[in-house]
Amino acid sequence: MDAENTMRLDKWLWAARFFKTRALAQKHIELGRVLVNGAKVKNSKNIASGDTIALTLNSLPYEITVLALNSQRRPAPEARLLYRENEAVAAKREEQKLLERASRASTAYPEGRPTKRDRRQIEKVKRGGW
Repeated sequence: MDAENTMRLDKWLWAARFFKTRALAQKHIELGRVLVNGAKVKNSKNIASGDTIALTLNSLPYEITVLALNSQRRPAPEARLLYRENEAVAAKREEQKLLERASRASTAYPEGRPTKRDRRQIEKVKRGGW
C-alpha cells in the first residue's frame, strides 16, 4: 500500500464524522470497539478504499465499507460520501433504537424520580384514600 491510497484509521473515522475528535476515535480503537476487516487493530493502522470497518457507538452497531479517503473534515453530507453502510446492520440498529425508546416510554416515571406531589398521590392510592 502506498501513502497516497491509504490513511490512518483514527484520522479517517474523524474525517468521516463518526467521532468529534481524533482522541475519541483513538480511545474507541484501543478499547476494541473498532474492527477493520474483522480484526482488532491499532490507531496507526492504514486503511484503503474497499476495507470493511465494524464499530460500536453508544452500544449500537455500524458496519461500513470505505469508499474514499479524505484527510480533511468536511460537512456531514460530504462525509457520508466517504463510506457505504451495510443495510442489514443499519436496519438492526434502527430496530434497537425503537426498542430502547419504547422501553423508556413504558417506565412509570420516564423523567426520573417521582416528585413530592407524585409520591403523595401514590401513598394516597396505597392507603385506599383515592
